[in-house]
Amino acid sequence: MDPDRERGSAEAHMRIGFFTDSYFPGIDGVTYTIRAWRERLEERGHEVYVVYPASSHDPDDHEIPVRSLPNPFYGQYRFPIYRRLSTLPELDVVHCHGPAATGIMGRRYAKRTGVKSVYTHHTPVEDYLEQGLKLPSIAAVAARLYVAYENRFLRSFDCVTASTSRIRRDVEPRKLPVGIEMDTFRPQSDRLFPTDEPVIGYSGRMAAKKNVDELLRLAAETPDYRFELVGEGPERESLERAAPENVTFRDFLPREKLPTFYSSIDVFLTASTCDTLGLSTLEANACGTPVAAADVPPFEETIGDANGARFAYGDLEDMQRAVEDCLHHEEDTRDAVRRFSITRTVDELERIYGVTD
Repeated sequence: MDPDRERGSAEAHMRIGFFTDSYFPGIDGVTYTIRAWRERLEERGHEVYVVYPASSHDPDDHEIPVRSLPNPFYGQYRFPIYRRLSTLPELDVVHCHGPAATGIMGRRYAKRTGVKSVYTHHTPVEDYLEQGLKLPSIAAVAARLYVAYENRFLRSFDCVTASTSRIRRDVEPRKLPVGIEMDTFRPQSDRLFPTDEPVIGYSGRMAAKKNVDELLRLAAETPDYRFELVGEGPERESLERAAPENVTFRDFLPREKLPTFYSSIDVFLTASTCDTLGLSTLEANACGTPVAAADVPPFEETIGDANGARFAYGDLEDMQRAVEDCLHHEEDTRDAVRRFSITRTVDELERIYGVTD
């Protein structure tokens, strides 16, 4: 019997509400984190409801859509409008995953009913404002206003969690990595790219602060390497136009195909400066692939000699050195990231909710 399921059956049953501004059919780390946490909590006997902006996604009995409008800045996301609190089920815990309208709804529910409120900081939204607003001066003002707003919002919760200890907010977060599904992300024997060339890979959003253009700079300098870049986003079209011949762009892969992708590349490379954990980097590690990452948060906490190498952001020569270090990496990267297992994350979630001590 699954040890998680066996232990959960002996503990208190809880009704948990996830309130998120990002959900299917959109594909990002928040969406997959919510699904993974929900599945593990339900295996332990809890009841989990997901409140999300209505979209083309077909909800099940525990998914509750909120009327929403299209987002002109980023088509993957929608603007939720409103849903009466009286239409929501009775909950024991409110867990919000965003500071916009759905998150505000969750906070209002918790305040009105007196149940425990938890907030998980997933994304530094201010890092993406320049992409949407175009003018740096306006984006800088908007970023300051946004951070001030989110600081006030976070202080209204009983508990704030984050994947790493540094979230650039005026709260002391409880450290809670989103968690790697170690049973899913493991080395695969199949290979997508039958080639003798070193294959450098990336999977994630194609947005400004992900700095995928840095990967293209390296590709231009290393024609003997093959680059496989997976993802979608507002920067992709311009990146494809600028890419050298040894770079291939691919659309987001289904979740179940990612382990094969990670196992098929020799190095996972990221120059992102906006990640809160960089789940894809750790999933690649779990599949046995070393990671070369910029020496910025959170990678200064998550990527080291045991699972890859870091490089000075913007330093092309140092990035190439880090990739070459990874190509000769001999340590067990999977063992290095077991501390980020989703089982440990859900254990901590139950402690936060008050299920266990």
